[in-house]
Amino acid sequence: MPATETDAHAKLGDESFMSADDLRSYMQEIEQAKLSKEISAMDRADKARDEMVKTLSQPVDLTPERLREIATNLQTKMRLAAQRGETEIMVMRFPNALCTDKGRAINNAEDGWPDTLTGRPRQAFELWRDHLRAGHYKLKAMIIDWPNGMPGDVGFFLSWA
Repeated sequence: MPATETDAHAKLGDESFMSADDLRSYMQEIEQAKLSKEISAMDRADKARDEMVKTLSQPVDLTPERLREIATNLQTKMRLAAQRGETEIMVMRFPNALCTDKGRAINNAEDGWPDTLTGRPRQAFELWRDHLRAGHYKLKAMIIDWPNGMPGDVGFFLSWA
């Protein structure tokens, strides 16, 4: 090797530059750190989802005061949507674990899909059935996300179109 190439190689091999092996190792460490953060974030998301399922599986005590609160909140959301020219709002989102079939009947738009609901989603359906359906409001349920290509959360949409 001529002196200039040796000098250049020595300079590239010192601490001011990373060798290709060092750079690959550095990139591997960064990738592992990203994966670790993603796994940690996924663990936190799984814990939050489990807590949500636990909470939403417990029915709410529908006192007259609570029903008034729900009605007022719903009327406000519907009024604001109508002012924006919309004819539908999402009134509830919940994990498919609150369906006895993990959302299969909802995904396939089967007639008996409400029978698969449990907990608060079941209560929300019953509130629509008992109080809003007579006012010609429609309730649509659909899978709204698909993690890893599998059915995920369910959304309830109230429509007045």
